[in-house]
Amino acid sequence: MKSSIDPVRWSPPPVPPAREPRRIEVETVAVPGEGPEDTLIDEDGSVLTGMLDGRILRISGDGKTITTLADTGGRPLGLEWMADGKVLICDANRGLLTLDRNGRIATLLAEIDGRPMKFCNNADISADGTIYFTDSSTRFGVDEWMADLLEHSSTGSLYRLTPDGELTRLATGRPFPNGVALSGDQKTLFFAETASYGLYKLDLTKDGAEPELVTLVPGLPDNIARGSDGLIWVTIASPRNALLDLLLPKPPVLRKVVWALPEALKPKAEDIIEIQAYDDAGHQVHDLRGKHPKFMTPTGVRERDGKVWLGSIHTTHLATFPTPSR
Repeated sequence: MKSSIDPVRWSPPPVPPAREPRRIEVETVAVPGEGPEDTLIDEDGSVLTGMLDGRILRISGDGKTITTLADTGGRPLGLEWMADGKVLICDANRGLLTLDRNGRIATLLAEIDGRPMKFCNNADISADGTIYFTDSSTRFGVDEWMADLLEHSSTGSLYRLTPDGELTRLATGRPFPNGVALSGDQKTLFFAETASYGLYKLDLTKDGAEPELVTLVPGLPDNIARGSDGLIWVTIASPRNALLDLLLPKPPVLRKVVWALPEALKPKAEDIIEIQAYDDAGHQVHDLRGKHPKFMTPTGVRERDGKVWLGSIHTTHLATFPTPSR
């Protein structure tokens, strides 16, 4: 049964001025299933991704060989390498998991304050093994992500988990915190907030520091990741939706009506590809746009050794393009 929503009024920031992104041409690689949400690159150039049905796949760099590494039994989203060669998995339904080289899945963290994580989303890991991750909502799971955007109740949090198991809530009451990436010196944590259209940063050298807005992005940011080029790469899953912007400050009953509509009538992401990249000072380095009939709604991005790979929660393909020159 569909969950009910209790919308909160919110006034969106002004729509950013028109821009002229650099055009990119992407190639796609078909995967056997739906929703390869994130991407993670191995040393041999192969790509790991998590699927809607719970599988973790490894795709060779040329796309010709695809291997199933494991099945989480949930919905894997963000993926990260751990120092011991394991893969950290943010499973929306099961929490933080690990995958070893033998295909064994283990649970690292499933509950917070006695509450099962409802929307474990994305992470990054520091050199000492500390994990920074987001739990995007305590109200809705991944299958009802649209409900969280419509309700805008801001129940997401950002966490730190140390190697000895100490868990700290770094920020809470956030509107759909999503992608996470550490700065080059690992003193700053960048994170994307899908529902506020923002890229934020948190000073890790100060206890109790509050998130600071780095920049507004021209849409709904999803996963972010530090590339081998030193930049913070940001996916824009969809441009700003005019209907959603119109409804957010209006009487809440209007969003209840929208949520009750059939899926075909609800706001949809546009079928374009938009990616940005920023340096640690928050300066935009890349603003990219492309289009491909087999790929849209980029939700995962990874740049490594001159190549960018994209995942999408809404397609059956990965996409890739060469790292642009600066």
